[in-house]
Amino acid sequence: MASGDDSTAPIAADEADDVELNDLGAGNGDSRPKQKYLPDQYFKDGTSKIDFVLVRTCIREDSDDGIDHELRQKIYEENLRKEGLHLEEEKIDENSPLTFVKIHTPWEVLQRYAEILKVRMPMKEPAGLNTDEDFIKKVPVIREITDLVDIVDKGMFGVNPRKFPPKNKYLTGVYSRDREYLFDMSEDFFTPAVRARVVSFILKRKWFVHQTTTQEPKMDFGIDKLLADGTYMASYAPHEGDFRRLGNARALLYYEWANLRKFYRHQPLDYVEDYFGVKIGMYFAWLGFYTYALIPPAIVGIICFLYGVITIYDDVPTNDICADEGTWMCPICDVFCGYWRLNETCVHSRVTYLIDNPSTLFFAIFMSFWGKRAFAALFLEFWKRYSAEITHRWDLTGFDVKEEHPRPEYLTKLKDLRQEVNVVTKQLEPHVSFWKMRFPRIMISVSVILLLITVAIAIIVGVVLYRLSVLASLAYFKDDYVSSYAMLFTNATAATINLVIVLLLNQVYDRLAEYLTDLELPRTQSEYDDSLTLKIYLLQFINYYASIFYIAFFKGRFHGYPGDYNRIAGFRQEECGPGGCLLELTMQLGIIMVGKQALLTVWEMVLPKLFTWLGDLGKMLTQSKDEERVLPQWAADFKLLDWGPQSLFWEYLEMVIQFGFVTIFVASFPLAPLFAIINNVLEMRLDARKLLVFYRRPVGQRVRDIGIWYRILNTIGKLAVLSNACIIGFTSNFIPRLVYSMRVSEDGTLKGYMNHSLSVFRVADFPEKYRPVVDNDTNIETCRYIDYRLGPDAEDKYAPDVLYWHVLAARLIFVLIFENVVYVVMQLICWITPDVPRKLKERIQQENYLVQEMIVEMELYRSRGEDPSNLGCTLLQRLIGDPEQLKPFAQRSMLMSHPTRRRSQPSDGSSSQQPDRIADIETEVRT
Repeated sequence: MASGDDSTAPIAADEADDVELNDLGAGNGDSRPKQKYLPDQYFKDGTSKIDFVLVRTCIREDSDDGIDHELRQKIYEENLRKEGLHLEEEKIDENSPLTFVKIHTPWEVLQRYAEILKVRMPMKEPAGLNTDEDFIKKVPVIREITDLVDIVDKGMFGVNPRKFPPKNKYLTGVYSRDREYLFDMSEDFFTPAVRARVVSFILKRKWFVHQTTTQEPKMDFGIDKLLADGTYMASYAPHEGDFRRLGNARALLYYEWANLRKFYRHQPLDYVEDYFGVKIGMYFAWLGFYTYALIPPAIVGIICFLYGVITIYDDVPTNDICADEGTWMCPICDVFCGYWRLNETCVHSRVTYLIDNPSTLFFAIFMSFWGKRAFAALFLEFWKRYSAEITHRWDLTGFDVKEEHPRPEYLTKLKDLRQEVNVVTKQLEPHVSFWKMRFPRIMISVSVILLLITVAIAIIVGVVLYRLSVLASLAYFKDDYVSSYAMLFTNATAATINLVIVLLLNQVYDRLAEYLTDLELPRTQSEYDDSLTLKIYLLQFINYYASIFYIAFFKGRFHGYPGDYNRIAGFRQEECGPGGCLLELTMQLGIIMVGKQALLTVWEMVLPKLFTWLGDLGKMLTQSKDEERVLPQWAADFKLLDWGPQSLFWEYLEMVIQFGFVTIFVASFPLAPLFAIINNVLEMRLDARKLLVFYRRPVGQRVRDIGIWYRILNTIGKLAVLSNACIIGFTSNFIPRLVYSMRVSEDGTLKGYMNHSLSVFRVADFPEKYRPVVDNDTNIETCRYIDYRLGPDAEDKYAPDVLYWHVLAARLIFVLIFENVVYVVMQLICWITPDVPRKLKERIQQENYLVQEMIVEMELYRSRGEDPSNLGCTLLQRLIGDPEQLKPFAQRSMLMSHPTRRRSQPSDGSSSQQPDRIADIETEVRT
């Protein structure tokens, strides 16, 4: 870029508001911004656009890897030229070992591969249908409300229409060279994303050896293998200019989308999809939708938390605990722990009430409908509706992944096996015996995963022992202040230790999962991704959630009672405090969730900058000031990090783990949705910044949805209902308090509840080897413990009393009722909420009908030797000029699906007997 061009000068962040799409030379509603002419995006001739870049380095002659890299480079690039690609070599510096091979895709190659890849391209005439039309039926009252909401939403939170004009919706069809006259051919007909996709497809399938020089040339192909063996240093599609300079889409997205100051604005998803492709665009669409869906739970959670704060001094059981002066509790450990007063847990009980109060039930029910159906009825249903709109807008309706080629790694590992013809692709592939090769590897994988599960359980036991030892040590001090905060301190430090262990094990789990997935020999990339996703998520699930499940559902449930505690390896099991284990569960959940999010956010901010800084430092050490120069974009991108095929997987995994925290255990942490929103807003903008600034431009991929993550999220949603029901029924004190107020209390209040929930134990019944030896037990004859059991004077002393069974039955009944009510409501919501909105379904049928009519009638004109150039406009005017004609399109398009039925009907007075050629074309189009 010439230095005298002011439009390319770097701009400050506070000047970003002045960046408009008009600065990029875009017209209203164009499918993508038209870039200014940037010399560093073209060959030296100034006309051939750079679509892809290969980077190679000089290989030492004494290289001991046994590979002739120069020969491979020569053969590979020769085959690329034979395919029709244009290559141009250039060095930034004569002394540099790096050579950049710039690739340009001629029009003929683009045409050929667009047809092979079945790329959908815009046709000549716009459909005249507004895809942004609201799906709600516009009755007057609803119209006024929705219009007002739209005005406020677009004005305060929407993208700036001056910078991101709404894109027109065009009729699209699968590109065909034989029917090129149907398409809106222009100079930028093939976008940079399509061009990069075509080149990437070619690079992955070209040989790098002569077929006569090896017995198995079919194994020696693809840029991935050349990158793995060091023949090439990198391959990438260049970014569209410097993100700090005006005049390109990258800069616009950087200042408007990746800007943290504009976190409250909607994402320009159409422009994100245009620049990065459908797969990345779908991730940001899902992340944005999920973040907006968190707003109602966050508001309800804040209200419930504030309710607890306001009424904290009105809770009768907590006030009874704090006012009690004479109740001695049984020791919390053997021998060294003494008896302690009930009021020592006053602070613990007050804090517990913040999350265990009457509003908790309401919040859990709300979150069960949001959580279970957030990704299964409400949220997942509405996400399916929203993704259907996205799919239609991005021309993915009807898209299906065809038969995949085997992964190069798969072919390389199995190149010595006997070859067989694949019945689907009709290509020779290695024959892999299930029982001899796959089954033993799968069993090894399962065994390792079971071993890791055992390790996770062992870590939980270790943390439990830590808590027991710390509580015993603090109790030995005999200090009232220490005793008051002993449980809070122990739980907080144990949760922190657990977080550190979780983060360390994650590094081990990730590498093991990749190794085990490679060991299983998945044939295609989709099989590899699905297998890796399930393994890593399962291991992460155990790693993050195991300790939380233990506290929520096992701690304090099977500990026994004083004098007859249940023990494991001689150690007495943990107990919950007078306020239950809910506070400990909240602390564990909060520290792991918030701590993990904070560390990962900092990591995402620091790590890319660190790599960039190290690269710049190396350049400064090896280059003098006189040698410093501004690199062209295609060379500057080499310094950026590579966006690998699994990079997006980790972004999804982070959000799915968070979703588990927000839904499975949210009854114990009402503020979880709020912290999730804060994290996601930062995550959204930081991910955008990371992609635009620190990573090379990914090659766009076409997907219909978020893939296997949908099924994982759906499973989490189903688990969330059961989890929340059990947390309220068994972990919280809601059910015991309810039973007491209904069956025991005379006035229906909780007066006397705390005393009634404590059983009595005679100190003399302690076994001699476990009896406390401290000084404060001299005048104590009985102590209290949390349970519903008979007293020491009963015939069957210390056995569960009647109320114990009443409470247990009430807990089970609550869980069953909770589950069934939620299930019935969920099914009702699914029944009344179609996956695809009715108006969108009609619109898709209308557009399909228009495309079919245009193709058939244009072919008819061509068969008669007439000029069909004006037919499209005339046809559309005839079809959409009268709005009433749009109504029967759904029924008419159904008739069109049957070719013989459609051909039997005369059209506009023309003869029903059409030429055989037109009938054949019509049949092909209808099919």
